[in-house]
Amino acid sequence: MSESRPSAADISDNALPDSALKAARLIDAEEDLTPAPAVAAARRRLRAHPALLILGIVLASLNMRAALSGVSPLIGEISDHFHLAPAVSSLVTTIPLAFMGLGSLLAPRLARRWGTEAALCAALVLLGGGILLRVAPPLAALFVGCALVGTGIALLNVLMPGLVKRDFPDRAASMTALYSTTLILGATLSAAASVPLEESLGGWRGSLASWAVLAAVAAAVWVPQAVLARRGTAHGQAAGTPRHAAGDGPSLLRSPLAWQVTLLMGTQSLIAYVCIAWMPTVFTDNGMSKSEAGLVYAFYTLIQMVGSFVVPMLAGRMRDQRTLAVAVVALMAGGVTGLLAAPVAGAWVWATMTGVAQGGLLGLALTLMVLRSRDAHTAARLSGMAQTWGYLLASVGPFAIGAVHQATGGWTLPVALLLVACAALVVLGLGAGRDRRI
Repeated sequence: MSESRPSAADISDNALPDSALKAARLIDAEEDLTPAPAVAAARRRLRAHPALLILGIVLASLNMRAALSGVSPLIGEISDHFHLAPAVSSLVTTIPLAFMGLGSLLAPRLARRWGTEAALCAALVLLGGGILLRVAPPLAALFVGCALVGTGIALLNVLMPGLVKRDFPDRAASMTALYSTTLILGATLSAAASVPLEESLGGWRGSLASWAVLAAVAAAVWVPQAVLARRGTAHGQAAGTPRHAAGDGPSLLRSPLAWQVTLLMGTQSLIAYVCIAWMPTVFTDNGMSKSEAGLVYAFYTLIQMVGSFVVPMLAGRMRDQRTLAVAVVALMAGGVTGLLAAPVAGAWVWATMTGVAQGGLLGLALTLMVLRSRDAHTAARLSGMAQTWGYLLASVGPFAIGAVHQATGGWTLPVALLLVACAALVVLGLGAGRDRRI
């Protein structure tokens, strides 16, 4: 294993902007699998009539963040109902994050054994079950349901990109844009509708449970595809076989560059999920109405599309991404500073700055997984490492901020700690953004 400047020959097609952009969101459970002959034939038949497949992709994408985003505006009601302290109530966000990290390890194994279609269908069923379990009366059911929700989302995170790349190789970029945009729209819709659904359905339980309907509809669309993809496969036969041995490639755990990319992914995710967990509460505790806080938070989610489109495009056209990383982090730090100075008066401005920066940081982290790798196999392994450790790191954020808020009784110190995370992102960006490869 070595980390060195690539030669001119190394910086060829793999470093071109288009390929970097296409690959950045397409590192996945399918990257290293060769399907069984019967499975490959079944998938060719499914691709001949892609309408059902496209509908399934759209519906699955809508579910990938809705179950998380709909919780944030209701966290106060959930806390009051169960008499939870802020640190404990943050577990509603922390637990899904932890299981998003752990669950991502399962997706390649499930895809290899049962096929992506069946695993994706199972993920949606698991997600819907977790959503319903969250609203069951016991407090333990809330937390167990959160774990199931996080696991279901983890599977979708890893399975969806590979399916898009595999079944739409000539339209990978446009289909990736479709599912990425739909993902953000699902999160935005959930955040914006959370409070109105609470008012119309008799409380927070009705609001949260309503998203199980969306998961059930998506799962129903994937059932026939899961059945058809396995048709002709012998009982007990795996859907695919890996192209590489488990130990192939450089040791990522010993690579400083791999850890810089991983920690960049984790730290930006930490900030993102702190905002998911606490942004509406920061606004309401400073005097904003709950409905307006939900709308500002929904706008913060929606505006992330700007950063997630522009920043990867710029990063793919640069050999060295350090300046870009610092600029995006500076935008984030500006938004966080605004939340400290005037959380309500400038709420829409701070939501715009932090939202664009958050989308940009995620796009930058995903793009660096490709640009810092010498081949697709290494990039896929780096993506798995970044997702697993990154989400585990991010899961610390909501709980830690909730604990500090509980200890101090205010939001000044908790929000200020996000500036420490921004400082860490600058250091990580200066390392991961160098023109090097693993």
